Amino acid sequence: MSAFVLVEVDIYDNEVYDEYKKLTPGSIEPFGGKFVIRGLPVEALEGEWKHDRLVLLEFPDRQKALDWYHSEAYKKAREIRAKGSSANFFIVG
Repeated sequence: MSAFVLVEVDIYDNEVYDEYKKLTPGSIEPFGGKFVIRGLPVEALEGEWKHDRLVLLEFPDRQKALDWYHSEAYKKAREIRAKGSSANFFIVG
């Protein structure tokens, strides 16, 4: 069963965040991950949306998603992301 990683992002340095975006695709592919949503405009139909970006990743299963998040390849990207943004990550499934 697929697992999804939902990410809410607040960006405060676009140049740094662009570097992060270059590293992420290569980090998810070895774990069978793919982007479902990547930064599309978000409109709250109910409640509030207070973030700059929304990302939804799909993985073959929960363990692959966790393995990606804790991988060395993503650790490098995560360190760069932290210099230019803050984010909330959620795993579903």
